[in-house]
Amino acid sequence: MPIKVQNDLPARAILESENIFVMDENRAMSQDIRPLQILILNLMPIKEDTETQLLRALSNTPLQVDCTFLMLSTHVSKNTSASHLNKFYVTFDEIRRQKFDGMIITGAPVENMEFEEVNYWDELTKIMEWSKTHVHSTLHICWGAQAGLYYHYGIPKYKREKKLAGIYRHKILNRKIPLVRSMDDYVMAPHSRYTEVRREDIEKHPELTIVAESPEAGIFLVLNDTGSQIFVQGHPEYDRMTLNNEYHRDLKKGLHPELPCNYYEDNDPFNIPVLSWRNTSNTLYANWLNFYVYQTTDYILTVDEE
Repeated sequence: MPIKVQNDLPARAILESENIFVMDENRAMSQDIRPLQILILNLMPIKEDTETQLLRALSNTPLQVDCTFLMLSTHVSKNTSASHLNKFYVTFDEIRRQKFDGMIITGAPVENMEFEEVNYWDELTKIMEWSKTHVHSTLHICWGAQAGLYYHYGIPKYKREKKLAGIYRHKILNRKIPLVRSMDDYVMAPHSRYTEVRREDIEKHPELTIVAESPEAGIFLVLNDTGSQIFVQGHPEYDRMTLNNEYHRDLKKGLHPELPCNYYEDNDPFNIPVLSWRNTSNTLYANWLNFYVYQTTDYILTVDEE
């Protein structure tokens, strides 16, 4: 899939080095095609890494995708320069009248806080409410999934006894659901979190379906009955070294982290990690774009009148 990005977005050079087709703005404008409009609310601290990971994950169908990166007005990023944000990101006020085919809400390192204690919770809930009428399908990732399940359905999160970190095996519960079409019976995916949502709370809502789960990692995939809201309690978009970088970061902080599970060869943190989830990630994002966005979205996206 050609990914349309701004000409000098840093992620572009990385993706091109991986032989991923990235289309610049000039070429995209010359094509007689309506690209899918995808809004990405990037709540992760190192935004450049997440940009690359998500653009990579969205690059595996023949569809053309035009990504817009959204930042919060009520939160100042400490790990991404203001110049990068001002150049490549928009605020909610700038796009609130527009409609989008799809939206991604990422995770965030705030899971040990109550939702209402997060300093941008009010703005985030405003965006999640807006998404119900302005976005055809929204994909929520990790803490973003927990926040979405809490806001839309009142489903709480729970603190785990210790951090869940590693690559875990998940059982697909219904392979006929388009979100997991072409996946194997069991799939691998990364997790990195201190909290979780639980099956018994989700099952109280008949409009929600659990699609994949793990005995160790718990719930992985959930969606509502229309596919307009999809919740991924994990990080299938992570690249090979992301958990490694998090592990060594926490070591330096003196947090004494456990080795990520099922990640390093021979459990040696100085070995190159085994990449075992890329196919799951590619299939998941391609299925979302195809079956929950492209196949059912309106051809003409309207704009709200003032």
